Amino acid sequence: MSSKHDLDSEARAILSKNDRGGYTVPTARLYPYQWNWDSAFVALGFATFDVARAWRELELLAEGQWASGMIPHILFRQNDPDYFPGPTTWQTPDAEQGGGRMPTGGISQPPVYASIVRELYEQTGNDNKAQVLFDVAYRFNKWFIAERTAQDMNVIATVHPWETGRDNCPDWDGGLAGMDVDPELEHYTRKDTQHADASQRPSSEQYDKYISIVKYGRDTGWNQRTLTDSGPFLVADPGLHFMLLRANRDLLWLANTLGHSDDVRAEITDWIAAGESGAQELWNTDVQAFCAKDLRSGEFSDGFSNASALCFYAGVGTPEQQDATRLHIERIGKKAQFLLPSWDPDHASFEQQRYWKGPLWPQMNYIVAKGLAESGYNVLAERMRTDLAAVIKRSGFRECFDPMTGDGCIGTDFSWTAALWLAWASDSRYSNPKTKRAF
Repeated sequence: MSSKHDLDSEARAILSKNDRGGYTVPTARLYPYQWNWDSAFVALGFATFDVARAWRELELLAEGQWASGMIPHILFRQNDPDYFPGPTTWQTPDAEQGGGRMPTGGISQPPVYASIVRELYEQTGNDNKAQVLFDVAYRFNKWFIAERTAQDMNVIATVHPWETGRDNCPDWDGGLAGMDVDPELEHYTRKDTQHADASQRPSSEQYDKYISIVKYGRDTGWNQRTLTDSGPFLVADPGLHFMLLRANRDLLWLANTLGHSDDVRAEITDWIAAGESGAQELWNTDVQAFCAKDLRSGEFSDGFSNASALCFYAGVGTPEQQDATRLHIERIGKKAQFLLPSWDPDHASFEQQRYWKGPLWPQMNYIVAKGLAESGYNVLAERMRTDLAAVIKRSGFRECFDPMTGDGCIGTDFSWTAALWLAWASDSRYSNPKTKRAF
């Protein structure tokens, strides 16, 4: 087992190794491009030893922002044949919507950008950087509300499981079951199963449907409102909804701190109110948790996920709803050796090493624990930090971890795992009196 100082050095080395000249790939070969929410969390790690490089990560992510405000889930800064689906599959109209900068994916990812800008600003006090990136975050959050709000519901939905960041979570099973594979889907060759254990990745049937949605978006010229209103898949997601609501709270804090106009602050305040109201659309009384909801069929997902636990991070839920959520986490904590699995171990769909059907994820532990700490559940929050530290010490800087054994899963030398070790999980963050704790 490595010492904490060895792991600190190893984590910094991983970020440097995955640095591609101002932006960071999640890991070599498996994910060779710049990913949206990966880069946001990676910035927190760089901030512990190179503040300028942390801001640069967010600045380069902003280079891919569409004119509409969307920050795509992938920025294709080069065409790497080791990855599928690449830019030739997505065929986004980058010249018009991406400002002519680069090809990108045609969907987004969890909107944590504003929250990370706030964290960096609180750490560095760099008004100039925060002012510039405030506009990026403001336009991104506004895009999500305009393009991913389901009709008359004030709830944030997704048009593709990949947009949620929780790709093959059982939350999407109902929505995927309700759609067909496009009969004209072109033949393709997966690359992910060449770089990682296929038993830990999404199934072939799921992948056919993922690519069918991409084909639909491409066929519509990536009209985002058409994707939401008429596309083959539409599921209200507690993860996206709660992360956007938190991002809007952090955006309002930035607007107040940086002296933005009354009109801007009033607009963001309205977004927050709508998000608080819409959260109730996600409450599943049968599960006693916030769950995904297939908006085509009206059916809820029937399981507790790590996104369900983000109600604390978003600052929503009645006292009874929050208490029920806490009880779920405590129950799962007795079943799993390491908190927090991505899916309920007591559910029939739980698979402890298959991507989002069970493993513990570093970035989700970070934001769930942050919400728990802010709500006064410090013991649970600290367990999630120390459990993440324990699996990293056991298995290294893997993409995710088996919550029952602590074994590492999927990618190796993973950027956000290294970043969150440095920013949060490392014992040195808590033993050094000169270091400001994340929370």
